[in-house]
Order: sequence, then C-alpha cells, then structure tokens
Amino acid sequence: MYEIMIWAGAVLSLLGLTGIVWCILRVNRARKAGLDDEALRAAVAAVLPVNLAALFLSMFGLMLVVVGVILG
Repeated sequence: MYEIMIWAGAVLSLLGLTGIVWCILRVNRARKAGLDDEALRAAVAAVLPVNLAALFLSMFGLMLVVVGVILG
C-alpha cells in the first residue's frame, strides 16, 4: 500500500516538474522573441496559472512520497 503512495507521489512530482520546465521554456521563448513590454507581460501572465498548478502538483507529489516513506 505504501509503495503505491510513494510511486504515485513520484509520478505526480515528475509531472509537476515537467510542467515547470514547460513554463520556463515558454517564457524564455517569449523573451527571445523580442516582444515589447506589454506583450511579454501578457505572455508571462498566460503561463502563470500553469506554473502555479505545476508547483502545486509537484509539492503534493513530494508530500505523498514523504508520507509513504514515513508510514512504510
């Protein structure tokens, strides 16, 4: 049972990390595109909810791993 928690947490953490990397690449691409200040702010604002969701998913996955290790 606890192994399932640990592996599920690891998968969630990897999904969250993938989302964070995607956000970094998206904002970096917008920066390199030479957008004006307003367009760059709009691009960053569009990525912000995905970034927060990815951070939450990663944090929740790490919590599952820690709880699984402590209980197991």
